Amino acid sequence: MFTGIIECTTHVHGLDYQKNNLCITFKNPFSDRIRINQSISHNGVCFTITDVQKKNYSVIASEETLRCTNLNILKIKDKVNLERSMKINERFDGHIVQGHVDTTGELLDIENKNGSWLFSFKSKKNLAGLAVEKGSIAVNGISLTIITCTSNIFNVSIIPYTYETTNLQFMKIGDIVNIEYDILGKYVREYMKSNSKL
Repeated sequence: MFTGIIECTTHVHGLDYQKNNLCITFKNPFSDRIRINQSISHNGVCFTITDVQKKNYSVIASEETLRCTNLNILKIKDKVNLERSMKINERFDGHIVQGHVDTTGELLDIENKNGSWLFSFKSKKNLAGLAVEKGSIAVNGISLTIITCTSNIFNVSIIPYTYETTNLQFMKIGDIVNIEYDILGKYVREYMKSNSKL
């Protein structure tokens, strides 16, 4: 379980296909504070650490994960957002983020708002029943508040701190991001769908 509050970024150190899986090695910014079997969110994707070295650590992305996320287009030296799993005794600063990416989206526009940035994304899936204005959404693992949304386009405001501490600062028009909808909204939608069939 995560909160969408990014701790830091790191870069891709190695990519090694093992049959249909991809072993991804990252530069380790956490030193000795991580271990094998620990969960870390990478661009919003929850991975279990499979190997830890002094300067690097590795995870395994399955074929399904590669199909559903932007990790299949990673390149060496690409920056990714990192968040370790939340502690039960700490403040819940973002929103409930599972690390289970629902779909990908395309960055359509970046508008400089003189102190902040307005990012516009186009979701691959229809947003109906999954996203609402002033609701929460996770983009590359970042907990964000939706300003406006249509059937498949939504806007979020990015403050300087978020811009400077995540990989949003490196993004350009056309880049693909991971999107996870608010889990509460997903449950409500499924509940409504089930009741409509009764």
